[in-house]
Amino acid sequence: MSAKRYEKEIVYVDPDYFDLVPGFLQSRRNEIGRIKECLQSGDFKEVHRLGHGMKGAGAGYGFNEISSIGKRIESAAKEEDAAAVADALISLDDYLAVVEVLPGAPE
Repeated sequence: MSAKRYEKEIVYVDPDYFDLVPGFLQSRRNEIGRIKECLQSGDFKEVHRLGHGMKGAGAGYGFNEISSIGKRIESAAKEEDAAAVADALISLDDYLAVVEVLPGAPE
């Protein structure tokens, strides 16, 4: 599977959580670096844990694509497939670069 590329994407977030979203997205950016470090050291257990957490947290904030990428990371880590994990990280980085967050729901 090759990295999925994204056009601009708008995600509408519950206004009660809107102020938390920048921190949430920054944490995902930070995880890219952390997962790369884990790949270099061969720590697939930690990669699996981070992917699993991302899978759960993404949907909780309304970022279904982040959940999907987290699932890819989790599955690839289980198989100890470093190339697939790296591919998912490219998708995550690309997604984070284009996502726009707005409060409320689409009309």
